[in-house]
Amino acid sequence: MKEVLNLSIAKLKRIVELKTQIERLQSQLASYASDSTPTAAKIPGKKRHTMSAAGRRKISLAAKARWAKVHAAKSKTPTAVKTSGNKKRTMSAAARQKISLAAKARWAKFHAAKKSK
Repeated sequence: MKEVLNLSIAKLKRIVELKTQIERLQSQLASYASDSTPTAAKIPGKKRHTMSAAGRRKISLAAKARWAKVHAAKSKTPTAVKTSGNKKRTMSAAARQKISLAAKARWAKFHAAKKSK
């Protein structure tokens, strides 16, 4: 406190100027650090619109009806006779085991090479 009393008026004015400048810069820094894009919750006076359950249900039913129309149109169009090409392929147990053993051998080789380094 005694140091403040010994300072000249010019130095005290300079200290006050620097203090206000520091405060101004800190507030600018805080504004840059916060989100630069305002969200709907931050905008004053603007209310968020929420949809009622009945409204959501109407939209859902309309979308389902549109898709039902699309699927109905697809089933009416003549298509080629379905062949077994659309059938999901399955792998025999022996083939699966062969692939599994090959993968295990590759990993064993990889780990052996890693240990030797």
